[in-house]
Amino acid sequence: MNIFYAPYVSGEKCILDERESRHCIKVLRHRKSDSIIISDGKGGLFEAVIENPDPAACVVKITGTMEDKQARTYYLHLAVSPLKNPERLEWLIEKCVEIGVDEITPVICDKTEKKTVRMDRAEGIIISAMKQSLKARKTIINKPEYFADFISSFNADLKLIAHCYGSNPRKSVREAYNNEGSIIFLIGPEGDFTLNEIASALQEGYIPVHLGSSRLRTETAGIAACHSIYLLNQC
Repeated sequence: MNIFYAPYVSGEKCILDERESRHCIKVLRHRKSDSIIISDGKGGLFEAVIENPDPAACVVKITGTMEDKQARTYYLHLAVSPLKNPERLEWLIEKCVEIGVDEITPVICDKTEKKTVRMDRAEGIIISAMKQSLKARKTIINKPEYFADFISSFNADLKLIAHCYGSNPRKSVREAYNNEGSIIFLIGPEGDFTLNEIASALQEGYIPVHLGSSRLRTETAGIAACHSIYLLNQC
C-alpha cells in the first residue's frame, strides 16, 4: 500500500497538496475508493480512502489510525558538515532518514569547502525517504549553522563528536552512550575537524568518539553514527 504525506490532517477529510495529488493520481494511477496511507509527519499514520481523485487536490476520507511501529525512545540530532559534492550530502540525508534520525543540521566548519545546502531539495528528499520507509515523523532539516554557533546553541542529554585524531582519547559509541533520551552527533567535513574545533566542543560538554578503526568518508560516518545509535537501542 502506498503512503502519502499530508501535514494537515484534521477530522475525517484531508486534501493532498498538488505534488502528492499528482503522484497519487497521475503516477501511481489511483482511483476513487482506492485505499492509501497518510502520514502527517508528526507521528500520525492514517488509513484513508480516495473520495475525489483530483490530480491537483486529491480529497481523501480518513477511515482509521495505524500504530507507529517505528516510534523511537530516543531523539537523534545529526550535525554534519556539508560536502563538496552536494549529491553525497543528499545521499546521506536519504539514508539517515530511512534508518531513523529526528533532526539534521548542516554545520559549517573550518575545513568545509561548500557552505550552502539546497534546502528545497533536502526537504523533498526527506519527504520521499520518509514515505519510502513508512515513517510517521518527518525529519527536521535546519538551515546551515556555523560550528561555534551550533555547539553553543543546541543542547541534548548526550553530545558526541566523532573525529579521526587517534592520538587524542576517544571512546567507542557503545562506551559513550547510555540510553540517553536525546543525542547530538557531530560529524566533520572532508579533512576532519580542526584541533581547535574539537577543543571547543569538549569545552561545551561533547564526548569524543570513534566509529571504528577505518577512516570513513563524511557521508559514511553520518550513516554509521545513525545506525550505531539505532542498534544500541535494539538491545
